[in-house]
Amino acid sequence: MNEQFDGNGIFPKGPKNEALAQYFTGTSYLNMLTTEGVTIGNVVFEPACRNNWHIHHGGGQILLVTGGRGWYQAWNQPARQLVAGDVVNIPAGLKHWHGAAADSWFAHIAIAVPAEGASNEWLEPVADDEYQQLS
Repeated sequence: MNEQFDGNGIFPKGPKNEALAQYFTGTSYLNMLTTEGVTIGNVVFEPACRNNWHIHHGGGQILLVTGGRGWYQAWNQPARQLVAGDVVNIPAGLKHWHGAAADSWFAHIAIAVPAEGASNEWLEPVADDEYQQLS
């Protein structure tokens, strides 16, 4: 684990993710690496930032963790700690969330699995009391 990770890694962290800020608790940054063919973005989370529960309909998502420490949780499953080098394959239709640990920046490459009619459904925020139980 890279304790010195400050959000700047292999890819530039990009600007604040204002377009999707309503679906995040805390501050995130988004640098779209490509939107041609396969949509790939570098997403950086400040400490304690996480996205809301959400579902990828049609195509799923692949996360390639590039720095810091964070969490991924699928609905009705325990949260899984993530560090650089971890890969998460999220199938279409699975309710989940991901984000930074409370004390660490976190970065991952998010790859949208292409599918006709693919869409994202943003849901409720991760409950603070449940998030705070993660260490």
